Amino acid sequence: MKIIADTHTHTVASTHAYSTLLENVTYAKKIGLRILGNTDHGPAIAGGPQVWYFHNEVAFPEVIDGVIVLKGAEANILDYDGNLDLTQNELNKLDWVIASMHSPVINSGTVEDHTRAYLAVAQNPAVDVIGHSGDGRFPYDYERVIKAFKEYGKIVEINNHSFVTRAGSKENCTQIAKLCKKYQVPVVVNSDAHFCTEIGHFPHCIAMLEEIDFPEELVVNADFDRFLAIVKEKSGRDFTQEITPW
Repeated sequence: MKIIADTHTHTVASTHAYSTLLENVTYAKKIGLRILGNTDHGPAIAGGPQVWYFHNEVAFPEVIDGVIVLKGAEANILDYDGNLDLTQNELNKLDWVIASMHSPVINSGTVEDHTRAYLAVAQNPAVDVIGHSGDGRFPYDYERVIKAFKEYGKIVEINNHSFVTRAGSKENCTQIAKLCKKYQVPVVVNSDAHFCTEIGHFPHCIAMLEEIDFPEELVVNADFDRFLAIVKEKSGRDFTQEITPW
């Protein structure tokens, strides 16, 4: 499976990451990626950039050295009601919005607590992607929630970083991916890179998806034209006018 985009990456603006945006773009170009998501953490996480950072993503071009750069965020889920650390107005101005649970921001609760949070996030029209939900610290009712992700048009992230840093993620992500296959819920394969050389590195994700014979047509970043159509549908931005063929 060939992946043409990595839509979950961090820069030095998230102070636990180590590369600049330009370093990320340069590396993405080097390995042949056509699209990069700039998705630094929302302001609720320790060391995360403040709100003005996301307002000012207009400062960088939509295409840098032939690579489309999505102006995005990894918003933090703050509570079991599904509130996020960026406002609807702020999120609506971005190309690509991931919503994730992080232990420094939200405490682990019960399965029902996490289920309620994800069901609320599913109904948020500004959220495009559910980030690394296979995290063993935040188990939820997978069957019930994946159906809701389908109903509300969410993309489920398969996060390579989780396989090596979040306990139980391989088993949980496998179960989640099987349900996405069953209910025809699209997924996106991402690195969650915190250093530029992690970008485009998805071996654990790809191996797991191949093990369960996951359909490539449900992997949104496995096809360039399909991915751009999804971005246009979600953000209203038509990047086809900004690019030249490789």
